[in-house]
Amino acid sequence: MAHTIRDKAKLVARVRRLKGQLEAVERALEAELPCAEVLRQLASARGAMNGLIGEVIEGHLHDHVLEAGTDEARRQGAEEVIDIIRSYMK
Repeated sequence: MAHTIRDKAKLVARVRRLKGQLEAVERALEAELPCAEVLRQLASARGAMNGLIGEVIEGHLHDHVLEAGTDEARRQGAEEVIDIIRSYMK
């Protein structure tokens, strides 16, 4: 079973918290709160997104690299992570 399916409830809960944080940013902007408050909320949402990405990458590495059934599957799993990290770092 894929890690995203196995950990579905936990991952969906994190996405919902992240969605709530982004909605709080929207409300702060609509309420014309000071920029420092908006920045704090944005930093919090970014941290939540980074945490979610880290958790999914970690699961991918465990399932598709460390525990891969064949060398080819391991190589493919590693290449997928490399591609994702490259796009994330842009």
